[in-house]
Amino acid sequence: MTRRRCAHRFSRGFSLLELLVAVAVMGLALTLLYQVDAGAVRGVADHAAQHRAGVLARSILDARDAVPADGWHEAGDDGGFAWRVSSVPWPTPPGLDATAPALHEVVVSVQWPGRGTAPHALELRTLLPQSRPLPGESPR
Repeated sequence: MTRRRCAHRFSRGFSLLELLVAVAVMGLALTLLYQVDAGAVRGVADHAAQHRAGVLARSILDARDAVPADGWHEAGDDGGFAWRVSSVPWPTPPGLDATAPALHEVVVSVQWPGRGTAPHALELRTLLPQSRPLPGESPR
């Protein structure tokens, strides 16, 4: 009869201490899962903003197929993205055919606010030909 009482006494359920430990472990696990999920959402938002900045920079470059003789200098703001275009003449290599158009290095910079103190930035560089003067115009 003593054996039955002992076995019955230990199988009554969880103690209060065991429940508190289980709840604490579950709380820690849920906190870690929440942080991982929030980090993934932030990463997706950062990637989407960087993609939008790239699309904006490419669309600005696609707006022109040549650079004026005095260069291309422009700036603007589009949906929270500040952009700037600047160009400098590219040195002509020696021995190049004189009929070849002059080239300009075009730099498109796009900036957007980040979560921290420093803004995010994207920069595209390419070479574009200098526009030729229209018939009847004098070259600069």
